[in-house]
Amino acid sequence: MDAVAETASLFTSMRNPKVLLALGPAAVRGLLLHRGKRGRATEVPAHHVARFDWSYPDDHPEMRALYERAKRSQWNAATDLPWQISVDPLDPTVPLVPDDFLDRETAIRCGISLDAAAHRRLTADFASWALSQFLHGEQGALYAAAQVTESVQFFDGKLYGSTQVVDEGRHVEVFHRYLTEKLQKLYAVNDNLYVILDALLRDSRWDMKFLGMQIMIEGLALGAFGVIYQQTKEPLLKALLRGVMRDEVRHVHYGVLALRDHIAQLSERERREREEWALEVAILLKNRFLAYEVYDEWFAGSRVSRKQWRTFVDLAPGMRRFRHIMFHRLIPNLREIGLLTPQVRPRYEQAGLSKYFEGPAAHEITEDRLFADLEADRRPVGADSD
Repeated sequence: MDAVAETASLFTSMRNPKVLLALGPAAVRGLLLHRGKRGRATEVPAHHVARFDWSYPDDHPEMRALYERAKRSQWNAATDLPWQISVDPLDPTVPLVPDDFLDRETAIRCGISLDAAAHRRLTADFASWALSQFLHGEQGALYAAAQVTESVQFFDGKLYGSTQVVDEGRHVEVFHRYLTEKLQKLYAVNDNLYVILDALLRDSRWDMKFLGMQIMIEGLALGAFGVIYQQTKEPLLKALLRGVMRDEVRHVHYGVLALRDHIAQLSERERREREEWALEVAILLKNRFLAYEVYDEWFAGSRVSRKQWRTFVDLAPGMRRFRHIMFHRLIPNLREIGLLTPQVRPRYEQAGLSKYFEGPAAHEITEDRLFADLEADRRPVGADSD
């Protein structure tokens, strides 16, 4: 009943009927029918239009420059990472994430009793869950990048998009190998992540695929990757994340370039629809990635309720840190592409996100600046509240 009530709250929270129409069917498939957890494969029909341009124009110099940058930055996951390193997720001297990522004292206050050994196992499982969602998200990004490359209006964007398809394939490769060979634990796709992927892949509008994947999901990825990159002591994972994040910076930049001018040309009605959609997805990202897959493995059928688990994860220092870095990357890009207007800002303020309004957007962040910022911002994992 708690799961049904939580799903119902998603529908009732959507104020814009067009957003409800766009996300509602995907929410039914993901949150009620659990399509991502039924069998080994899921078929999602695609409805986009592929655009051919027989003149092959040089039509977007910034995208062409990004294409050149992407070609220079390609790397081989099989040979450029130290796969020979042995990984023990329970080794306290080389933790995947620190013990206070999921604070034990917070767990106890929430009625979740854990001894030190159980807490270490739970933290390692939570890290495996997060990395599993990275993998599933990268699979979605692979398919979305292929669709966008077909449908994007700029020919230089198609050239750059071809490099992103390669990038996303490499990301699927590295996360799957790490999870299966090193951690030997792979969790199913989170239902809320499935909702977003399902909605994006079915949408026929190329700009919605850009908005959802390049801005929202890649913003989520940069936040999550950044937190674990900052906190992990495991050298293979750190090297893996560094390579992936260098690619992701380009992906978000691509999304900003494609959408910045396009959204300015939309009608007010079309822009408002996209602005409302981005807001609803931002709130979904903020409030609903609660690792119920880990709860089901550890506590389903016990006296620990979903509500207790939800409170524990929401207050966990690692998750608070993740939300901070995610929105630090995401909100400025919405501002840059024109989807943070005075009409919608009060609702972001109500969600506690106004402090991110003036941050740097993707075109201001190089790979080197990204890592310099992360290295400079090494406060304790729970130092930021959302």
